[in-house]
Amino acid sequence: MSFAVLSILFFLNSAGQTLPEVKLSTPLGEIVLEIDIINAPVTASNFLNHVEIGTYKNAVFYRAVRMNNQPQNDIKIEVIQGGVFVKVRFEKIETIRHETTKETGLKHLNGTISMARAETGTASTEFFICIGDQPELDFGGKRNPDGQGFAAFGQVVKGMSVVMEIQKQKDERQTLVDKVIIADIIVVK
Repeated sequence: MSFAVLSILFFLNSAGQTLPEVKLSTPLGEIVLEIDIINAPVTASNFLNHVEIGTYKNAVFYRAVRMNNQPQNDIKIEVIQGGVFVKVRFEKIETIRHETTKETGLKHLNGTISMARAETGTASTEFFICIGDQPELDFGGKRNPDGQGFAAFGQVVKGMSVVMEIQKQKDERQTLVDKVIIADIIVVK
């Protein structure tokens, strides 16, 4: 084999790097996420670090956004949101730089996992999963007035039916009446 062919094979092998997967176990079933450390290294590494160090111990899914529970929003989305939930707890955690979808090339499609935030640079532990394609959450989208969108960093690869079941739970102003406990969250691959 020539040096050029060996170089191409090496490149193809390294380009086909397997992305890590994280499994979330809930009473409603399991969700497996593929975490894109290649295109969204800052956000993906932050999430994986919090999984590894136990930040998400006692985490919950606590918010369900549906078309029928956001009357005040002109730009409607559909997501479920999870994380540590207790404000005083996540405010003490270091925030990360905002990786826009313009920078990463990722989009908020059905099953995309992304970081929740207020202002840019305020994301830390809270995340959401898209139900259906949500282009208004991408860079340039209109859901957030600053137009910077949210930082997508992975995709559901198993358990989208569980995500949809969580979204159907009873809420009061988008906050789930009975939070869905994330009983376990681990890196599986």
